[in-house]
Amino acid sequence: MYYALYNPTYYLFALPALLLGLYAQYKVRSSYERYMQVRNSTNLTGYEAAERLLKAARLTDIGVAETSGTLSDHYDPRSKKLYLSANVAHMPSVAAIGIVAHEVGHAVQDAEGYAPLKLRSGLVPIVQVGSWLGPIIFVLGLLISVTPLSAIGLILFTLTAVFSLVTLPVEYNASKRAVALLTSSGTITTLEEQDAVQKVLSGAALTYVAAAAQAVSTIFYYLFLLGGRRRR
Repeated sequence: MYYALYNPTYYLFALPALLLGLYAQYKVRSSYERYMQVRNSTNLTGYEAAERLLKAARLTDIGVAETSGTLSDHYDPRSKKLYLSANVAHMPSVAAIGIVAHEVGHAVQDAEGYAPLKLRSGLVPIVQVGSWLGPIIFVLGLLISVTPLSAIGLILFTLTAVFSLVTLPVEYNASKRAVALLTSSGTITTLEEQDAVQKVLSGAALTYVAAAAQAVSTIFYYLFLLGGRRRR
């Protein structure tokens, strides 16, 4: 049992994803910090950019509010609000308007009924339970030697991987919409700004790729443990 729960083979599955996660965090932080120092050509703060972009997208019913933390910006489809961190809301930087445009992209997805976003939103309640309960049930099944119980835990945790994989097209599509909105609305006016925005958003997108890789690698490790149990 010690071998099953503390198998060094785990790192063969997990290490590549963990390293990717560390690299993704470095990329998003470095691009964010760099381009938060670069003023955008229209001199708009994140809050002002949000108002302009929402108007350009004809989403006049979407509110804008401030939230605590750093890189905590998000769109809430339930309250129909963009939540902006203080730095993003009040800084006239290239990074700020890029992040805002990405969240407006999510608002546009919501308004259009973008299928991957609807699927992801529908998975949220299940994933909130499965992400922590799945591993517990899986390990319990190993401890008491009840393979079907471990299989149930695996299935629950698998929903986390499904959620992470569904998130990828949602995030990449929002970033694509963000660049198009910024360009069409005249919020960015140079190729240098467009390149900077894409670097900020690409760094953020990589964190979602890393999360998906970590979830998938954990599933393969669980399958490895179950396979070892059956052979014994």
